[in-house]
Amino acid sequence: MTGGDAALWQGFTDFHSHLFPAVDDGSQSVAQSLGALAQFAGQGAATCLTTPHFDASLTKLPAAFAARLEAFDAAWAALEAAHAAYEGPALPRIARGVELMLDDPDPDLSDARLRLAGGPFVLVEFPAMQLPPNAEWAMHNLRRQGWRPIIAHPERYRNHDARLTVLSRCRAAGAHLQVNAGSFLGQHGERARTVANVLLSLGWIDYLASDFHARGEPSTAKAAALLARRGAAAQVQRLTVENPARILSGDGPLPVAPVESVQARSWWGRALARLLGER
Repeated sequence: MTGGDAALWQGFTDFHSHLFPAVDDGSQSVAQSLGALAQFAGQGAATCLTTPHFDASLTKLPAAFAARLEAFDAAWAALEAAHAAYEGPALPRIARGVELMLDDPDPDLSDARLRLAGGPFVLVEFPAMQLPPNAEWAMHNLRRQGWRPIIAHPERYRNHDARLTVLSRCRAAGAHLQVNAGSFLGQHGERARTVANVLLSLGWIDYLASDFHARGEPSTAKAAALLARRGAAAQVQRLTVENPARILSGDGPLPVAPVESVQARSWWGRALARLLGER
């Protein structure tokens, strides 16, 4: 990684991580969260918007909903206090949201704590790493309420067909796509890496984020450097810096140009078809 490459993602915003202490499968302590934020700072992050897991079905269960958000509020208060008192090198700014598991396709998201930095965007995922055949209706439901869904790590879903049909319908319904940086490095397996590259070659990715769980190191810088070496410098800047920052201002993502040539795009498509056992 060269200094010139690193300048492409300096000041990036990461909006998918699990740094609320001891509320999900991410960070288990305030100290671990601060260490993760220091790692982000070392990679050039300006803002970390952290997103613990939250089940959409809880929005229909008032007591459970209140209890879960009360636990989140306590963890967030502890992290905010430690962040403010931190005496080491400057840490990224922090903000909050959730990663919303759509176990209910029509949740009530009127509580700002469920949305990214309290704005119109909501980070969503589907159960069991499967895209439901009618996933686009959940996107329609959220759009009807005035929210802007961002589908987390679509490359990791196990039931894509070679044409990415359901994902295409979700995009047509108004969903944006956030790919995990680690997928380009093979951290989620060969299928996820192939789908990530197909999405990149199609120009379907709107955001790159870490999904960092405070173990190891964030994958952002390594993935960004890899893509820059492939001639995607402009896309790297848009995916890591420009478009994520627009979430904080409530603005939609700018278009991201396809990276590969038509020939390379066809190669990735054939690779995806082979992985899926299709012709």
